[in-house]
Amino acid sequence: MIATIKAFADQFFEETVRNRRHLHAHPELAFEEYETAAFIQAQLVDMEVVIEPGIAKTGLVVTLQGRRPGPTRALRADMDALPIVEQNLLPFTSTRPGKMHACGHDAHTASLITAIKILHSIREQLHGTVRFLFQPSEEKLPGGAKVMIEAGALAARTSGPAPTHIFGQHVAPELPTGTIGVRSGMYMASTEEIYLTVRGQGGHGAAPHLLTADAVLVASHIVVALQSVISRNSPPDSPSVLSFGRFIAEGATNVIPEVVQIEGTFRAMDEKWRFQAHDLIRRVAIQTAEAFGATCEVNVIIGYPCLYNDPAATDFVRRAAIDYVGPEKTIDLDRWFAAEDFAFYLQELPGVFYRLGTGNETCESTYGLHHPRFTIDEEALRTGPGFMAYLALRYE
Repeated sequence: MIATIKAFADQFFEETVRNRRHLHAHPELAFEEYETAAFIQAQLVDMEVVIEPGIAKTGLVVTLQGRRPGPTRALRADMDALPIVEQNLLPFTSTRPGKMHACGHDAHTASLITAIKILHSIREQLHGTVRFLFQPSEEKLPGGAKVMIEAGALAARTSGPAPTHIFGQHVAPELPTGTIGVRSGMYMASTEEIYLTVRGQGGHGAAPHLLTADAVLVASHIVVALQSVISRNSPPDSPSVLSFGRFIAEGATNVIPEVVQIEGTFRAMDEKWRFQAHDLIRRVAIQTAEAFGATCEVNVIIGYPCLYNDPAATDFVRRAAIDYVGPEKTIDLDRWFAAEDFAFYLQELPGVFYRLGTGNETCESTYGLHHPRFTIDEEALRTGPGFMAYLALRYE
């Protein structure tokens, strides 16, 4: 069936590219993907699928029944764009200023549409049920995956039984076009947003000795002290990162402000250590401020959990990749400290989040994710949809 699937992927290739380009030119931000959802539905008319719109506001659940008995599995694509001003000069550059598909979600959505069409074409050989999730808001907390789950996207529905496994695909500009990257076990980090508000006493820059506490000095000590949360407390076999990217002290050359705000991110690869670190961050920040006679308010916004690929399911995907693209194009991935709300699905079901190589140094696909000039080598759209369809077909 690999040859058959590849033939259909080639047959639908130009359509897949057109769909991706349309989506790229018309990006929509998190939970605003109304036109995107309508476009997806329009591509699936006159097909023997059940389409359930309005899941988690703008999401879709699409169900395809195979002609043979078997289990239910799920495939997912995210639909939302990022608030980025695109710098590409392409025929299909974003027509919406300040909005851009800079993370490949246009390719994910176009690939899943084509995967449905391929599987629909071979439904006589398909065992069981395939559930396709078109998900909103991967880029913005609380994450569309969480809201989709709460809306019953993984539960038994009138359209079919609950899935037993789930698979997700994400573009990888750092991998050559047409490759498949996999990693078993812990793959992606959890993510939290850290907001600190330090309050001292404002005053003249020439007279800090008259202040109860210099909020700038206190905030600086807090930033330094918090690095010990990682260096002296994190398990040595579990990497984590604490970084601060925003330090707001609205004073002047001769004015010490009363309030300083600090904003950052915390990433971890261990759920137990993740929440222990939250407590340490609060304690160190508050007590450091108190030692200087100041106060510190700590707000930890809980983000996405660690992403853990089920080992047995990963072995299945790796073997499928070797069969579909060959062993030389099946790549073992390193851990990735980005975060992904697909992790919520993997807390509910075994499954795998894998990568599709889209990089090509001979075209403008060398920029990384979330860059204003990010794009993909569209030749990857021959591999991505076909491999998704093959995973669903092979899973019996």
